[in-house]
Amino acid sequence: MEVRHEADEYEARLADVISVVRDTIRRRWKIMAAVTAAVFLAGVVAVSFMTPKYTSTAKVRLDPSRNPLANNSQATRAELTPEAIETEVTAIRSLDLARSIVRAHGLANDPEFAEEISGNSANIGTTEARENALAAAVLSHLKVDREKLTYVLNVRFTSTDSLKAAKLANAFADGYIESRTTNKVGTAERQSQWFQQRLEELGKQASEAEARAADYRARAGIVESSVANSTVGTINDQQVAPLASSLATAESDAAAARSNLAAARAQVARGGLDAVSEVLGSAVIADLRRQRAEVLRSRGEVEARYGERHPESIRVRDQLASLDAQIQAEARRVVGALQATASAAEARADSLRRSLGQLESERERSARDSVTAASLEREAAAKRALYDKMSQMSLESAQAARLSIAQAEVIDRAEPQPQPTSPNKPLLYALSLLVALAAGAGTIAVMEMTSGGFRSVEEVQDQLGIPVLAVVPKVGKGQNPADLMLERPTSMFAESYRIARAAVLGVKGTRSPKVIAITSSLPAEGKTTSAVAFARTLATAGAKTLLIECDVRRAAVRQIVRTPVPAVGLVEVLHGEASVDEAIHPGDVANLDQVLVLSPFFSAENLFGEGRMEQLLGTLRERYDHIVLDLPPLMGLADGRFLAVLADATTLVIKWNSTPVAAAISSLNWLRSDGSNPVGALYTQVDPSAQAVGGLYYYSKQYSDYYQAN
Repeated sequence: MEVRHEADEYEARLADVISVVRDTIRRRWKIMAAVTAAVFLAGVVAVSFMTPKYTSTAKVRLDPSRNPLANNSQATRAELTPEAIETEVTAIRSLDLARSIVRAHGLANDPEFAEEISGNSANIGTTEARENALAAAVLSHLKVDREKLTYVLNVRFTSTDSLKAAKLANAFADGYIESRTTNKVGTAERQSQWFQQRLEELGKQASEAEARAADYRARAGIVESSVANSTVGTINDQQVAPLASSLATAESDAAAARSNLAAARAQVARGGLDAVSEVLGSAVIADLRRQRAEVLRSRGEVEARYGERHPESIRVRDQLASLDAQIQAEARRVVGALQATASAAEARADSLRRSLGQLESERERSARDSVTAASLEREAAAKRALYDKMSQMSLESAQAARLSIAQAEVIDRAEPQPQPTSPNKPLLYALSLLVALAAGAGTIAVMEMTSGGFRSVEEVQDQLGIPVLAVVPKVGKGQNPADLMLERPTSMFAESYRIARAAVLGVKGTRSPKVIAITSSLPAEGKTTSAVAFARTLATAGAKTLLIECDVRRAAVRQIVRTPVPAVGLVEVLHGEASVDEAIHPGDVANLDQVLVLSPFFSAENLFGEGRMEQLLGTLRERYDHIVLDLPPLMGLADGRFLAVLADATTLVIKWNSTPVAAAISSLNWLRSDGSNPVGALYTQVDPSAQAVGGLYYYSKQYSDYYQAN
């Protein structure tokens, strides 16, 4: 339900907007039509005098795959970035290319371009400046853009001559190709020469660096190097490793010999030479012991057979003693050998230790030489790598100098156009019409917004807080509202005042106001006409009515009513120069009497003060059912506010789309602060076909026709 409610409100607001737009157009269509016609005619004239221009297009394709320096499939399939394509577009629109075309095609005296630079004659005093100005003028006719997302560039040239447009479009395309090829080859040749010069310098530097590194290695005794691993080797480095190994072996042997000698000495101390392990393990001693054992066995047999004093027994004993002496001598020799071995091993270890220490001291000196050698090796390697890279680039540059294949080509040459491409006169005519319609609509919109008046019943009631008693339509030109009231009593105009009468007098059973004042905020809002029409309406309804013209400075009622000008008026009555009966005369309808002003009256006196007007109304209240007062406007005049207080009800006249909102609000506040009784507003001079009168009336065309038909 909430969604439906919001939709209904939106539709209502949309309908209100449409109604306002339609009403505005209906009321001001003549102004809108005049503005639209004037603007459209100006547009047609301007378009008709436009010089026709022709645009021819040459198409240039950029091909990045035709790079003569491409050495692999990846480079062959290279793509141009949008930035690179924009760079080529700028190259086509370069001033240098434009100057070359100006010279090649003799455009210096071309009227089309010479006329464009004629206004800057003060700045083109030299030939070069004039040529630059002509080139800039030619470029202003050139447009280069990319065709969608392709590698195709559209080179468009616009001129008043179809042949010239095609010729210059092709000239820019061809000039771009030629300049690109020439610049490419020339650049490659210059690069090749520069590369050759640099190669000679780099080759010399690389050779010198390698020679310095070799000399230094020889002087420092560096026998090998490895630049990749950033290490170098010297003779000392090569000697240290085997010497350290030999020292370790010698120290191990010396330790073993010392151990064996210490063990042998300990064994001798415990049990003699026979207890030494090396002695026991000696083959010589083992053989001597075997011989001794045989001698001992023979001794036993000899002594048992011959006795101890027998020469044979003595010989055997001498042989046994000789063997024992030999064994002891051999044992002492073995122990002495152990001691000699230990001393030799220790001496060898000491010698190796001294040699290694000397090498270590020499390595400290050669370490600095190694670092310097490594630095020289790296410098030589870097210069050699730079030389190799430069050699490769030189080769590529030489190839580019020999191969002049362009990476761009013209795929579609410009042709003269049989019909002008601009201006598109039908389109410009249509745009002129749209602009004219917009100007007309804008004009009436500005007029509508600056009018500052009330445009609907809702606005009046919301801004003023009083009801709208009736909506009085605007009568056509040439018609007198007062006459329309009498001649067509059933018209919409007459009906609106009958509605006002019903609203002012109220419903049955309530006391109706006797003195009714009608006033307005400003002049020319229909106040006097409304007062006359309202008084006539009361009279035609059977009520005895008196119309008193209180707007003495205008005295306009006598020009509206169809009665002779009386001899005595309101001013004379208030001055005491005549009685009220002399001033009252019959009106132009039955039951209507009038007290008018004979001529405009201007005076600084308080004409209606000192109780004179109040006494006059008190006298007339008894004689008439209703008294209608035509008051002066409230803004700028004090009489209207004073007289409104004397009335039982006051009606404020508001002219549709004219009375300023601020003026109406001020007038209503004055009436309330003075103590008068503003009962409502008369909304006058409303367009009969407008739907801006809100809920009180819906003045559609059908109602308008209905009232006009009767």
